[in-house]
Amino acid sequence: MSKGTVLSNASVYVVDDDLAVRESLSSLIRSAGLAVEVFESAREFLARRDLSEHCCLVLDLRMPEIDGFELQQQLASDQREIPIIFVTGHGDVPQAVRAIKAGALEFLRKPFNDEELLAAIRQALALSDGNCRQRAALAGLRERFAALTAREREVLFKVVQGRPNKSVASELGVSESTVKVHRHNIMAKMRVASLPELALAMQRLSKRD
Repeated sequence: MSKGTVLSNASVYVVDDDLAVRESLSSLIRSAGLAVEVFESAREFLARRDLSEHCCLVLDLRMPEIDGFELQQQLASDQREIPIIFVTGHGDVPQAVRAIKAGALEFLRKPFNDEELLAAIRQALALSDGNCRQRAALAGLRERFAALTAREREVLFKVVQGRPNKSVASELGVSESTVKVHRHNIMAKMRVASLPELALAMQRLSKRD
């Protein structure tokens, strides 16, 4: 996927309680050819459930009711992987460290350089694109695993442990040639070319389940 495609399919969300800032950021982001939507509060943003899968968030730190840190924590709790760029006129080093440790991509002090913000947004969207690809790959992996028969899964779990065909056959009460057929079918259905690749696929499934 080209950089142009990445950006054209993306959305930038801005959450800031200052109308002038929202208008300024919206104009800047649109001038870079990016789709942008603004929100005056974290509560309004959280109420929006149909967010683009490929997006990033430009977030003010100090806001009434729910501040930027609290919104960041809520998104993490909801397991919504949205790269965050904090922009604030009141931030200090400890706050910047806190934001970055919690997963923020960037922490910019107002007034900031326009190109610095746009560069951070492009980086955030590239990260979001990578996250989308990983989610799609994992979903495909889960579908392929679900397509295995119960016996194929039995064989799979044993062979990824390094068990030889003869041992697997003896334990399951089948012939060694039958185990070989199952292994062939497993590799084809899982779309892997080697046992190490199959083991890696199973590790990915176990980590995300």
